[in-house]
Amino acid sequence: MTAPKRQMKSAARLYAVQALFQMEAAGQTAETVAAEFETHRFGLPYEDGAAALAEGDPDHFRALLDHAVNWQASIDQMTDRALVAKWPIARIDPVLRALFRAAGAELTQMATPPRVVITEFVDVARAFFPEGKEPKFVNAVLDHMAHEVRSAGF
Repeated sequence: MTAPKRQMKSAARLYAVQALFQMEAAGQTAETVAAEFETHRFGLPYEDGAAALAEGDPDHFRALLDHAVNWQASIDQMTDRALVAKWPIARIDPVLRALFRAAGAELTQMATPPRVVITEFVDVARAFFPEGKEPKFVNAVLDHMAHEVRSAGF
């Protein structure tokens, strides 16, 4: 895969987490949020003239969003199994919940190697929580999820 294509998929993963968060926080549909992201966010400059947002791969973004919505119940159950009993998915930070849903969608419904999914979404966690322990937490939870659904990928 070429570097620009890889970068576009990485951006699509970040946008998918943001979109899933927005859907939950604002009660919007996947279609509404996807259209907003594809029209107003992919590759457009910030309002203050700062560097442009990365161009996302719209097909990868849509696939992540659609699979996360369509398979949310089973992805949430898988995430719950990876979390400690006192911290079910309903109690964790909504950004992390969105991240686990997007990553779970890619692990269960797409052909991306599990190690790539884990690495990519740990990087997404670093973007949202640059100083926190969340990236290590994300790594541990996604490793558990990946071993559950795609143990042959390790």
